[in-house]
This record gives sequence, C-alpha cells and structure tokens, in this order.
Amino acid sequence: MKPIIIPSPLVSAEWLNAYLEAPNLVVLDATIPKAVAADSKAESGVQIPQARFFDLKQKFSDASGEFPNTFPSEAQFVLEAQNLGINNDSAIVVYDDQGIYSSARAWWLFKAFGYDNVAVLDGGLPEWIKSGFAVEPKAAYTGVKGNFTGSYHPRYMKFFQDMLKESREGTQTIIDARSESRFKGLEVEPRAGLRSGSIPNSVNLPYTDLMENGVFKDTEALKKLFSNLAKPEDGITFSCGSGITACILALGAELSGYDNISVYDGSWTEWGSLTEA
Repeated sequence: MKPIIIPSPLVSAEWLNAYLEAPNLVVLDATIPKAVAADSKAESGVQIPQARFFDLKQKFSDASGEFPNTFPSEAQFVLEAQNLGINNDSAIVVYDDQGIYSSARAWWLFKAFGYDNVAVLDGGLPEWIKSGFAVEPKAAYTGVKGNFTGSYHPRYMKFFQDMLKESREGTQTIIDARSESRFKGLEVEPRAGLRSGSIPNSVNLPYTDLMENGVFKDTEALKKLFSNLAKPEDGITFSCGSGITACILALGAELSGYDNISVYDGSWTEWGSLTEA
C-alpha cells in the first residue's frame, strides 16, 4: 500500500480500516476523562491496532500552567510528537474512547503547529467497535523516534488578553461549546471554586448539538447550525470549559466551510477565574 494523504478533517471507521496498513499512517489515542463526572465513562482497556497514546494532560499541554489543558510550547509539542514516532509525512488519525470528545483538541493542536495531514475519527473508539473492526490491548509506543517538525501559527489560538478585546469590541463572534445551563450560569461548574456564567457578548452552541448517534451530523445540518450564529466570512473564536470541546466546534466549523476560526485556550476556566461577575 502506498503512503496516503488524509482526505478530510473527519474520517469514518470504514475509511480508517481500509487504510490501516498504509506505511505512513499514525493512529493516536487522545483519550482523557470527561470534566463533567456524570458524563464520564470507564476508560477502555483496548485500542485500535497500533495506536499510540497522545497524552493531552501531561505531554501535550503546559502541565505547569495555572489552568488545565493549556497550550504547550512549540519545542515541547515537537519533541513529544517525535517521541511518538511521528514524521513530517505521517498521515495522522486521532480518536478517543468517549466517541468525539478530546480527539478534536489533538487535531487542533496539530493544525496550530502547521500540520494539516491529520483527521479525527468520526465516532471514535465506540464507532470503531460498533463497526466490528479489530482492537488490541492498550500498549505504550516503543518504536523509533520521528522527524516531525512544526511551527506555531498564532491565528489558531486566542488567549486572555485577546478575549478581553474581542468581548469588549465585538471583533469576533465568540461561541461557547458548553451546555445551555452552564452557559447561562444555571448549573454549578464541574471545577471546584469556579464561578458559573459566560463570557460577555458570547453565544451558545453546545458541542452535543453537532452529534447524532455518536457521530457528526451531515455537512448541511452542521452548516445550518453555524449559519444561525455567524457567516462563513466572519471571524469566530470558540470557547468551552477548558479548551477541549471548543475544538469540536472548530472541527464542525471547518467541515462547514468556515476558515477564520480560533480557539480560546483557557476558555471559561481562565475567564471565570480572572474576571468578576
């Protein structure tokens, strides 16, 4: 089988199974536990064959940062990607155990470091298993180091000072991926001590609205959801609790033809901590 190029930011279980033996394919398991404990599922003890664990919590975030899941340095990201055997010609497919949850964050990080030959597995491990494809026990990667190089592209990420300006001046449409009750401040945040509420002048599109039966809705349905909030030429910044599910909206927006999109790295955890109601 010849090396492949990823055809879309989102690929099906059937597509991945067909190309599982491609010489440049790298499958990454980016599973993390859900922040909302009631939604958490027990982590699976199995993986897609030859998958490598993409450790979002420790290796691919600033583990010393004040807030969870924050953006790693370019040097850190490149080194950890190399440690997973990722090369500059790798075709990367990312999934997680939850279905579609943290995998989109890994996809977005690669894009932020200038790498586009990457996709999310639609429906994640549950859809893979439901389709009847093979799994194996989870195992650590012990292969050779890769030659991956990346360069940070600032347009993909927004930080606190950016958001102060955007919220005040309305220069971007800010879309929050959390549930409606969390967005409206009617539900206690899952992180202890964090106040409820939302960024002033933001709007709400729960990431779950993009899903149906565990996979993404079709492109026309996604376009309709986003067109109610912003035009394709508008700039959009996505936020959530801590920068994870905002990336699901970013993926849905890209599938819908939106290009001028970014993610607020610290999201509500940072904003709610650094501002007053």
